[in-house]
Amino acid sequence: MQIGLIGAGAWGQNHLRVWKSLGVLAAVCEADDARRSKLEEDGLELRVTPWLRDLTDDATIHGIVIATPAETHFRLGKECLLAGKDVFIEKPLALTIAEGEELVRLAREQKRLLMVGHILQYHPALLKLKRMVQSGELGKINYVYSNRLNFGRIRTEENILWSFAPHDISVMLMLLNEMPARVSSQGGNYLHRSIADVTVSNFQFASGVNAHIFVSWLHPFKEQKLVVVGERQMAVFDDMVSSDKLMLYPHRIQWVNRMPVPEKAEGVPVEFDKKEPLEEECRHFLECIETRNPPRTDGEEGLRVLRLLNACQQSLEQQGRQVDPCAAAALSPAGYSAHPTSCIDEPCEIGAGTKIWHYSHIMKDCKIGRNCNIGQNVVVSPGCVLGENVKVQNNVSIYTGVICEDDVFLGPSMVFTNVINPRSHVVRRTEYRQTLVRRGASIGANATIVCGHTIGRYAFVGAGAVVTKDVADYALVVGNPARRAGWMCQCGNRLSFSEGASQAACSACHGRYEKLDGQLRPVEASGVTPAHD
Repeated sequence: MQIGLIGAGAWGQNHLRVWKSLGVLAAVCEADDARRSKLEEDGLELRVTPWLRDLTDDATIHGIVIATPAETHFRLGKECLLAGKDVFIEKPLALTIAEGEELVRLAREQKRLLMVGHILQYHPALLKLKRMVQSGELGKINYVYSNRLNFGRIRTEENILWSFAPHDISVMLMLLNEMPARVSSQGGNYLHRSIADVTVSNFQFASGVNAHIFVSWLHPFKEQKLVVVGERQMAVFDDMVSSDKLMLYPHRIQWVNRMPVPEKAEGVPVEFDKKEPLEEECRHFLECIETRNPPRTDGEEGLRVLRLLNACQQSLEQQGRQVDPCAAAALSPAGYSAHPTSCIDEPCEIGAGTKIWHYSHIMKDCKIGRNCNIGQNVVVSPGCVLGENVKVQNNVSIYTGVICEDDVFLGPSMVFTNVINPRSHVVRRTEYRQTLVRRGASIGANATIVCGHTIGRYAFVGAGAVVTKDVADYALVVGNPARRAGWMCQCGNRLSFSEGASQAACSACHGRYEKLDGQLRPVEASGVTPAHD
């Protein structure tokens, strides 16, 4: 049995160590040049490659472990499942419910295993605690709280809720074996205007149990502590101490003159197997590959955590309003979410996983694909078409005649037009000109696109540029009027051509391109995707 690993940075280094020690690691896919060189210099006797296809096309590799940033989980997981591999994805499963559901569906259709890296469900101390809760040793559970605090590692692609809380939500569900009926979340954004650095999330269960999860990457010291309060005893799991990680406190409440009086007792260490959680998790994945039994933390379990994260995020964006996670998961009949202040005219088509934010107006006969993000104060006029995974930033008006293909990015306050010679007193609805933005193109903040032109595939329109003619595929254009200032890689990095050279390679993802007759085309075959860590 052989395993491939995508991503050897941050937590991926631990996966590299454990899988290597288990003797099953065959290859590592790593896009970062420095990390890849270090792996090659270390002489680990492994194949090291920047290309995902080198793993997915290898018939000797049975399972692939994805240890890359959360924003890449869906794309990489989908490619690996479609390639017929069993997949182990680090938490969270994905960043939207629609993406998580698609991964679960794909795993089922492909008859492949899908496991999510909720490592605490493999921690011997927490497995012992689970048995104590199930046996009634703690009595009726009243309250659960968890603190996961640290100084750094700060992320920009996800907030602290999505980065730290999945582990604690997973453990909470494991111990209580029920979904909460209500959730609420509040937080603070201190380093980035739109990224929460601190959140406190509250969970209310139909059984009467309450719980809260406090996460922060702006804390003076590292703390990872879980407390379970039962009627008979209280348990404390402290992952930061070297010994006695699980303690039991047989505190009691005596009622004297109808008043509760606490009686404190000494803590008692609880013995459990001393095994490394990550190694136990990895061994479980190997066992599931061999037996074809579903993993303990399978895709369905990952979806439950994802639904609660989504509900907490909705509450966070609504200043702590209570959210029903079942209703939040349902979103709408089509699977999209829309802020209460947004306006959606019927009929229109909106794909699953799409989010529509504050004060935006989606007008009739629009077609919006899956997993789009429509920012605040956006207007999508009648008949406009947006493909899948289109990101529209705040204050953008998309006028009739505009078509955006998949993966298009529209920057804040950029401007489309649809009439070449507008007059307030002259009706020119029959003179609208079509503007086409091809797949993967990005348009910068405050740029203006004069109607009737095409923005090519993966082109990049600089901030404030005024486009008055067609833009070629992969071209970088800037200025007023916009002129070509270079070429861009599909991944979004600028390409550098040596003097007189017709070919160039991207320094970030290593994609190769060739200039021919004033146009640029990729040299590498389509579908060769580097892992981004």
